[in-house]
Amino acid sequence: MIQAQQIVSKATLEAVRWSGPASGPSAQRGKSIAFVAEDLRNGGIVGVAQGAREAASAMGWTLKIFDGGGSVVGRAKAFADALAAKPDGLVLCGSDALENNAALTLFARQSVPVVGWHAGAQPGPIRGTQVAMNVTTDPLEVARLTAMAAVAQSNGHAGVVILTDSKYSIATAKAKAMESVILACQECTLLEVRDVAISESGEKMPVITKELLRRYGKRWTHTLAINDIYFDYSIATLTSAGIPSDAISLLSAGDGSASAFLRIHAKTYQTVTVAEPLNLHGWQVVDELNRLFAGQPVSGFVAPIHLVNADNIAFDGGKNFQYDPDNGYRDIYRHLWNP
Repeated sequence: MIQAQQIVSKATLEAVRWSGPASGPSAQRGKSIAFVAEDLRNGGIVGVAQGAREAASAMGWTLKIFDGGGSVVGRAKAFADALAAKPDGLVLCGSDALENNAALTLFARQSVPVVGWHAGAQPGPIRGTQVAMNVTTDPLEVARLTAMAAVAQSNGHAGVVILTDSKYSIATAKAKAMESVILACQECTLLEVRDVAISESGEKMPVITKELLRRYGKRWTHTLAINDIYFDYSIATLTSAGIPSDAISLLSAGDGSASAFLRIHAKTYQTVTVAEPLNLHGWQVVDELNRLFAGQPVSGFVAPIHLVNADNIAFDGGKNFQYDPDNGYRDIYRHLWNP
């Protein structure tokens, strides 16, 4: 319990100074980038896309976004359209690299370097695929921190439901990490791990929320989710059921969406999001591609994790409903590219 409180307290501090790359190649001019997004309904993916647009503009590149819409058919079309655009580089955003390796191989045949965001369960190169760098915070660290926040909030007596999407290896890894923290808490109860496709959360979460309320009642005190998006579609059900906003605590292991920030600020059910620096990650994917274009190794930078709650939400971009570290990363990257 005390250890969980200490870890959570450390992760809520304001953004520390820049710990990313201090050197790198100057801008490789005139490149065109294809950005294949798993689903632009996902706030995390949108945040990375916005950052990548900013960075591509600073680099003097063109960037075109292809939306997979969260479906197999949509993803296949996005890959086909991206390949037809004959890009110099590819960003795979939010889709599992191993699952889509056949499509990525087609880009490799055209000597197109690939950088991913949330394309696998760990930061770094993804073995067995074309992804030279998977940009992400450490998802297992994020998941453990989120679960520890629930333990700390409940003084070690949380009744927990975990929401995940087994379609993604990163989501499965997060769910298992959260589960292990709750099971290690002697007086906590793991009520259920529920597999809900992110792409179907809009239609399914209202029904699932009603079902969980019926099944567990007051024993259900905390929900841990692998993404904020589930909570977008459960709040109305909790409200209409007359559940007080402090009776169930919603905690998300990513990605720090605008709606999550609004809920935390308003103290409406959601208390925590372990927000990723989405805009910064967009700049990083562009920097990693630039290194590959220059024939240099990727930076391998992994941003520190940051837990957003009501106490620190006003800092580091929180007033704009996002986590955007106030560490000067834009100017630092610009200086690397244009020394």
